[in-house]
Amino acid sequence: MPEQLAVLGSPIGHSLSPRIHRAAYTVLGLDWRYSAVRCGEAGLGAFLAGRGPEWRGLSLTMPLKEEAFRLATSLDPIARESGVVNTLRHRDDGGWDGFNTDVAGLAHAIDAANLDAARTVVLGTGATAVSAVLAARQLGARELHVVGRRPEAAIALAQRFDGSSDMHCAGMGLSDPELREWQPTLTISTLPGPAGTSLDLPDTLHAAPLFDVAYDPWPSPLARRHERAGGRSLPGTDMLVEQAIVQIRIFSGGDPSIPLAEESAVRAAMRAATAPSSVGG
Repeated sequence: MPEQLAVLGSPIGHSLSPRIHRAAYTVLGLDWRYSAVRCGEAGLGAFLAGRGPEWRGLSLTMPLKEEAFRLATSLDPIARESGVVNTLRHRDDGGWDGFNTDVAGLAHAIDAANLDAARTVVLGTGATAVSAVLAARQLGARELHVVGRRPEAAIALAQRFDGSSDMHCAGMGLSDPELREWQPTLTISTLPGPAGTSLDLPDTLHAAPLFDVAYDPWPSPLARRHERAGGRSLPGTDMLVEQAIVQIRIFSGGDPSIPLAEESAVRAAMRAATAPSSVGG
């Protein structure tokens, strides 16, 4: 029987994960089946408990990353620090090992695009925003502003990581005067696509490249506004591919740091699977 894997979340119909994972498995010659399953927080525990030995692993997207953290049997160091799990690997004893591959995936995508994370703005305060803060820190950020529609949530997130690895973090709302005077080198948006439609962003943010984790639709409303203002924007598909490569390392060998055989070919196949003509077909 083929081994089973899936991406879980709600909503889930837009997810490109099945497409890119299947492309990778073809290159690697793996007889694995990867599907998309709609699942909310309340149903995750029962879903995990009901998986048999044919299940190898799971990808978790919104809104499950913090619930997966709570339910994991063990946690890798990045998942433990972040409080976020987006990858579960089935254990022989029926439990689940939890990992966070968003940090490595986002850091690799930003680095590959030659973006400067020295002074970073992170838009949003949810689970992906936590990973964005850690990715910026990994890339050597010295100053970071977490910006949210609820300033208290932004301040709480910034305080968690302020001073870690010589990185100064501050949290604020969109109308904070400091944000309107600050000149970042990079903005990372972790907001759901529609949320960027009406945000009142200061002009200083449009001067820096925007890495938007959203990808459906693309350009996202925020990226479209950013480009109209003369800014450069990059889509979340780059992060999606890079974090999925780390997931497949985990699913295949259990170690996120050991590269796959033919990893360059795997990456090329996954990127091709996100191309508009491929997605449209």
